[in-house]
Amino acid sequence: MTPETTSTESSDVGDVVAERVRIFDTTLRDGEQAPGFSMDRRAKLRMAHALEALGVDVLEAGFPSASPDDFASVSEIARVLRGPTVAGLARCHDGDIDACGRALEAARHARIHLFLSTSPLHREHKLNMSKQQVIDTACAAIERAKQLCHEVEFSAEDAMRTEPEYLVEVFSAAIAAGATTVNVPDTVGYTTPVEMAERIAYLRKHVRGADTVIFSTHCHDDLGMAVANSLAGVAAGARQVECTVNGIGERAGNASMEEVVMALRVRGAYFGVDTGIDARKLYPTSRLLTQLTGQVVARNKAVVGDNAFAHESGIHQHGMLKHRGTYEIMRPQDVGMGETKLVLGKHSGRHALRQRLLAMGHEVEEAAMDGIFARFKALADKKREVHDEDLEAIALGMDPEATGPWRLVHLNTNSHLGGSASASVKLTHDNGSEVGEAAIGDGPVDAVLRAIERATGTTLDVTQFQVRAVSEGGDAQGQAQLTARHAERDWRGNGISTDIIEATAHAALAIVNRIERQQPASQRAAVASL
Repeated sequence: MTPETTSTESSDVGDVVAERVRIFDTTLRDGEQAPGFSMDRRAKLRMAHALEALGVDVLEAGFPSASPDDFASVSEIARVLRGPTVAGLARCHDGDIDACGRALEAARHARIHLFLSTSPLHREHKLNMSKQQVIDTACAAIERAKQLCHEVEFSAEDAMRTEPEYLVEVFSAAIAAGATTVNVPDTVGYTTPVEMAERIAYLRKHVRGADTVIFSTHCHDDLGMAVANSLAGVAAGARQVECTVNGIGERAGNASMEEVVMALRVRGAYFGVDTGIDARKLYPTSRLLTQLTGQVVARNKAVVGDNAFAHESGIHQHGMLKHRGTYEIMRPQDVGMGETKLVLGKHSGRHALRQRLLAMGHEVEEAAMDGIFARFKALADKKREVHDEDLEAIALGMDPEATGPWRLVHLNTNSHLGGSASASVKLTHDNGSEVGEAAIGDGPVDAVLRAIERATGTTLDVTQFQVRAVSEGGDAQGQAQLTARHAERDWRGNGISTDIIEATAHAALAIVNRIERQQPASQRAAVASL
């Protein structure tokens, strides 16, 4: 086997020719094993295909010895993927190594990722092994693994709390035994960027055979420095970063892939390196992970959070309208997110409001703008965010907080074996009419939405649905937040109830009512007569 090198690999960053940093993705191993992020085999395969399309260099598919299902997942991913190197994790135990080899048999390019603790704390309390025993065990495992795959990576667990001189011995022996990548993990997220840079530089200078292997970082985020530590390692010569989508992983998580990738891309002239990641797929991949795990991304999450390219401050919005570069160092399109959002709220200014109204087709005279702005500010003090349908109502002289014309007076749902459900609703309209409808759906929420569509004659293409508790205890209230597309526009509605299905019905009716209130009077009359 020929060890990996970096001397001839490069990629373009603007006008700079950069060395290549490999992205080792461990979303399906370190990320998936964290509480709340477990995925079944089908979900892991979907995520693996997305990661392949994203362009990861190494995909750690799992820990084959952990369970029969994990073995099967690694085996299936190894069989179907053709782009990235597929890796499996193994302890320095013969059984783990052999299981990893079997799981990776069908891989086009396979890597066994071995790990063994090296720090004094782990040697004494976890392993009960001497320094020499650790080295002997690691070398024997590497020699066994290299007979079963194309590459062997060795990780010195808790490397950043290991004596530097001893770490040199361990890695020198690992390289001599056949390791092609040596990983320097900050297993407990304890180190700082300066320390990481110093350690990588020290190892590259003193480890025998350092110029024949790839040095890697694997940083945890316990102190919030995983990405910074990973970048410091790269600046000191590491050419592989182990990371996860959305930064998921044990405890506080791992280094976030999207943050590492975009830091190297945006600051390419500083780092002089780049990755092979298709950054335009970062946001879609992030959203796929949230769908598969049910764990949402924080709004203020860097690069892929909802607020990453959103501006509410009047000062910031004014600057953005003058020149995007005033407050954005990258474009949302660069990560596949769409457009910058100028969010209108209580901090927004008159200029941003006028621009949004113009974009919606409302050219407001200066005399009328005073009243519109005052009404906007009054509404913004009550709401976290003022949406386009609210602005439409204000511009047309309507009450954006008006309720009706449709009101819910009766709701009944029944769930059935096999996952289907039925729902019946009775609605009243401001014109005095009463409508009752029933529908069958994939579940109670789907059935209720279908029944409301039939009763009101308004079709809703639901694009986002979220529920959350807004109080505690046995009688806690739940809030349903619904976004639906109608007539090429997005409409939002909220509903609150102790019954989440009822809350969903109220949210759907809020959208239907907004749509109807903004229709011409003749059209509203026609709808109400249905």
